[in-house]
Amino acid sequence: MKLLIAAAVAATGIALLSGCATMNEDQCRVGDWGGQGWRDGAEGRQTSRLDDHAKACAKYGVVPNMTAYLSAREDGLRTYCTWENGFRQGRLGNSYGGVCSSAEETDFLPAYQDGRQIHAVEQAVSSAETALNSAVSRIADREDKLEAKQRELRQDGLTDEQRQRIRERIREVRGEIQDARRDARQAEDDLRYAEAEARAVISTLGGRYGVW
Repeated sequence: MKLLIAAAVAATGIALLSGCATMNEDQCRVGDWGGQGWRDGAEGRQTSRLDDHAKACAKYGVVPNMTAYLSAREDGLRTYCTWENGFRQGRLGNSYGGVCSSAEETDFLPAYQDGRQIHAVEQAVSSAETALNSAVSRIADREDKLEAKQRELRQDGLTDEQRQRIRERIREVRGEIQDARRDARQAEDDLRYAEAEARAVISTLGGRYGVW
């Protein structure tokens, strides 16, 4: 189960700061660098985001207004660097690029880490549910195949060789059903554990942020 939780924690690394520049030709030519800077700040983008915009607009012969962009980005960061948003970003599983000041991080980071903990246990529950649903689906699929093979075996006119192949396949399918049922039992155990962990973490941390 520890592996399940670890996998869920790893899955939380959804890169907020990844991706290419998003400015198209119209946006470059309009040149709302103040608005773009504010949006990037409010999304927690690093200053390197301006380089992406510059590359995107260079093909249209447009150069960013760095002063307007950086000034507005600072205003946007004040919206981003709050404890409320820190918790929100953590619970969404978004990464943090170190864009807040040391003073702002005093409130932002603890809330962000709390959000990440809740996100991790919620992801563990989701992963266990997916594993259980997959196992149940495999059981149903293999049981259908077993019935089909058993009907095939009852057909008239089969040679001994054909009957032997069908019986071998029936044995294989029965083994696959046993494997799927074992996986389902394990997934049920994992799900119960993950749900208990989620309840414990949310009970401990959630009250601080109105999560129950």
